[in-house]
Amino acid sequence: MAQQVFHASIEGAQHGAKSLAEFLAYAKRSGASGAQPSNYMLEGGKLFKSAKEIRQTFEEAGLTLDGISCHCPFWVHTTAWTGSPTIRPFLPADVAKKSPEEIEKWTETYLLKLLDLAAELNVKTLPMFWGVAFGWEVATGYPWGFWKGRDYDLIKEGQERFVKKTAKLRKAARERGLYLCHEIHPGTAAMCADDFLMLVEICDGDPCLAVNADPSHCWEGESWETRFLKVGSRVYAAHIKNHVIRPGFPLRAMQPDWPKRAMQFVDLPSGEINMQRYAELLLHIGYPARYCQLTGRSTAPLVVEAESAHKDLDWTSTNGIQYVRDHLTWPMAAASFEEGMGA
Repeated sequence: MAQQVFHASIEGAQHGAKSLAEFLAYAKRSGASGAQPSNYMLEGGKLFKSAKEIRQTFEEAGLTLDGISCHCPFWVHTTAWTGSPTIRPFLPADVAKKSPEEIEKWTETYLLKLLDLAAELNVKTLPMFWGVAFGWEVATGYPWGFWKGRDYDLIKEGQERFVKKTAKLRKAARERGLYLCHEIHPGTAAMCADDFLMLVEICDGDPCLAVNADPSHCWEGESWETRFLKVGSRVYAAHIKNHVIRPGFPLRAMQPDWPKRAMQFVDLPSGEINMQRYAELLLHIGYPARYCQLTGRSTAPLVVEAESAHKDLDWTSTNGIQYVRDHLTWPMAAASFEEGMGA
């Protein structure tokens, strides 16, 4: 009998208004088999809920724990040095008032405790993204960048900064058998496949540097197929999300209103990305086999992160979960169709 390779899951970061129990109840009602809570949903007590309490909450909901989404604290940790106010929304109010150096130290301590919790929960994959380690000038990706002058080299300085600032977190991840799954994303330390491979190179091939595949961030020239074929061997986590690009509107503009933006995230069925082909690519690059070998599970999660500027978030997420459940959890081909021809 052909083996099913994927199951429907959902990310919790967008549903931060819900408690962990409320989020899991919502995911179960929507048809999910697993869930990926945000780090904020796991907070409680002195810092985090106990592993026992978290595990019990998942067991009561009848869902698998499919990693921990911790994009925000990792982004803050690698961005704090810039002094940007954009890190404040993700910090406790008293911490947000501290100096960049103090914020970086606080976030590092927070993340080390989160890595301890992940290890206790037997979670192996942490979807996240590294922050602006190379500075805001380089983060624009703009080719007319003046990134190097007689007395400075922003790329070289950023490489040294990334290696140094992430060393303790990477070491802790390696020691606990965890994979830090960077979501290749505009405005982060790696905005394309080649950027990510550069991070791996400057960190001497560090095995904990992994990728969280998300095709919805491929909207400025590099296709999702090109990107994930390049980094395929390091894909240990996968979000599933769709977008549209409105022709005639500038992709880079100072436009804070989502409905007016050129690139908009949308519900899974109505976007420009062929979700079937994306799931097939994940199979092709070995994501489900890699995930299942790492975790001992029989299926790998396709973690829904559907958003819309026009449709209710819960409706959009439920629609996404059911789309994955009904259309992307097909059984894997056991052999080439050519082998049966003429039999």
